Amino acid sequence: MAASRRPLKNAHAEAEQFRRRALLGFAVVALSLCGLAGWYFKLQVIDHTKYATRSEANSIKLRPVVPARGSIFDRNGKLLAENVPAFRLDVLPDKAGESKALIAGLSGIFALTPEDIRHFEATRKSSRGFRPITLKLRVSDEEMARFAVDRWRFPGVELEPYLTRRYPYGDLFGHIIGYVGRIDEKDLEKMGEGNAALTHTGKGGLERYYEEILRGKIGYEKVETNVEGRALRSMGRVPAQAGADLRLSVDADLQYAMTQAFGELEGSAVALDPRSGEVLAMVSLPSYDPNLFVNGISHADFNALNNNPSRPQFNRLVLGGVAPGSTLKPLIALAGLDSGLRRPEDKTLSTGMFRLPGMKGRGWGDSHRGGHGWTDVRKSIADSVNTYYYRLALDLGVERFDSYLTRYGFGQPTGIDLIGEIGGILPSPAAKLKLNKERWYPGDLVNAAIGQGMWKVTPLQLARGTAALADGGMLRRPHLVAAKRHAYDAPWEPLPQPAPVRISDHPANVRVVQEGMEMTVNGPGGTARVMSIGAPYRMAGKTGTAQVVNRSATAVNPKSLPMHRRHRALFVGYAPAENPSIAVAVMVEGGGYGASTAAPIARKIFDAWLLEKSAAQPNPDVGDASTSTLIEVGVTPAVPTPAVPAPAPVTPPAPGALR
Repeated sequence: MAASRRPLKNAHAEAEQFRRRALLGFAVVALSLCGLAGWYFKLQVIDHTKYATRSEANSIKLRPVVPARGSIFDRNGKLLAENVPAFRLDVLPDKAGESKALIAGLSGIFALTPEDIRHFEATRKSSRGFRPITLKLRVSDEEMARFAVDRWRFPGVELEPYLTRRYPYGDLFGHIIGYVGRIDEKDLEKMGEGNAALTHTGKGGLERYYEEILRGKIGYEKVETNVEGRALRSMGRVPAQAGADLRLSVDADLQYAMTQAFGELEGSAVALDPRSGEVLAMVSLPSYDPNLFVNGISHADFNALNNNPSRPQFNRLVLGGVAPGSTLKPLIALAGLDSGLRRPEDKTLSTGMFRLPGMKGRGWGDSHRGGHGWTDVRKSIADSVNTYYYRLALDLGVERFDSYLTRYGFGQPTGIDLIGEIGGILPSPAAKLKLNKERWYPGDLVNAAIGQGMWKVTPLQLARGTAALADGGMLRRPHLVAAKRHAYDAPWEPLPQPAPVRISDHPANVRVVQEGMEMTVNGPGGTARVMSIGAPYRMAGKTGTAQVVNRSATAVNPKSLPMHRRHRALFVGYAPAENPSIAVAVMVEGGGYGASTAAPIARKIFDAWLLEKSAAQPNPDVGDASTSTLIEVGVTPAVPTPAVPAPAPVTPPAPGALR
């Protein structure tokens, strides 16, 4: 019974135990408070600068300031490419929420095209969520008003002001100015992350060639924002540097007159100042409206351009190589004189048919079936006597022939300030072996002597060579941009050009060739004598025809053939003959013969440049940027062209006798 009794409580021991536990708890609390106080001290005192900076960064954001793109003017100050204010719809993906719901909601406010949505989705997948993505460009006033009512429903969606590109003259300068388009991943990779805020970049023409000069440099603005990320006030900025303006050597009035001279015909033409290499005008017809591409071309418009058999986007001036025909004869004649193989007084007998020595088969004809008789160098140019050049080319040999024509600028790009220029094809054994896998024959050189066979030259190359003859033998680089400036009130700075190259060391030989070209237009037997009727100035030139149908074709009238089988008509020349200020090359697709089609076009171009102009000139489109109508003021055309009578019926030349 005594064992079942409980021991008595020890009050002293229990009190002591409680005190120990209380002290331990107090020590833990005290240490925790000290640690918390120390942490607060660290945050508030030691790390104050660090966290204050982070806090400021959360409320102040750097917003990129996109620079204004440089404007483009013609030689007389007419605006060819400008910036107009507009608004675009930007989306921040990390704040805007799920894509499908967002697009569905915004489609009720904005007219979103399938192209807009596809571009947005593609960009969203490849970009970072904090970077704004443009969903729609050129938002209308009505759309902005509707969005202002429902803006609260779309966090991360903003309307941003920007400058969009506009081309007032539409398709008149499509192949010169080019256009800007939306930046894609390849563009951004090339331009670098520093230019990610840009929405457009040059895609063609001068817009692409001078992209770095035109686009300027991006600036930044410090903007204080609220918890929703909306801007409250500006805290300062690093200003953007606007792109440089460009002044072209091109004359808008001459450009218009050149286009009008073609009428409904297709082809290309270029006019140079032979004294400087400046491009005065250049057209590739048909052309296209660059305004269509600025904010994304629709599928309908794109398909219309691509399905057009005339290929409006194809720049015939730098990409369209053709056989030059007889337009090369003045330069080949110069090669004969400079080589010493021919003297001005040397004569070749033209009987109407030429055959290689020792061969009785195939022959090469002259433009007159009965021949031209005894022919010197001047007459060979004026009357386009093929036999003179057949014999001269064989005497030169292919190596020397190619050496001289290379010196004159063929088989290589001219260096004009446009992207993608081809060098063409200079006939040679190596070129034939590479292209056709065939060996070279003497007959190939005979064909090359009159600009047929493997030849491929651009109108720019022809104009450049012709300008060199007009300038006494100085070959210059054709160029479109004459000067630039970095601000509206800054002086224009001329763009330096390479020194000209002399193509002949014998000025007397160049003069002989010039006399032959003057006889072409002004002589009694000249192939372009119809040009001189009623002209108050003297011209020099050379007609040419690039053969398309084979030599066995029997059609009398080239207009009876389908367009793709008609000969290409060509003309090169300069004026005034005694002091040239303009040199031209004209190529008409399906035009038939140079004398009847290309030469009259060249005459109209000369008149437009040399004669007094009337008040009627091309007016830029002053409407919406999406239109490209060239407004005509309802008065007489700008070019006071004297009436040129229709040429006499053309007698079809003998095989190989095109001129």
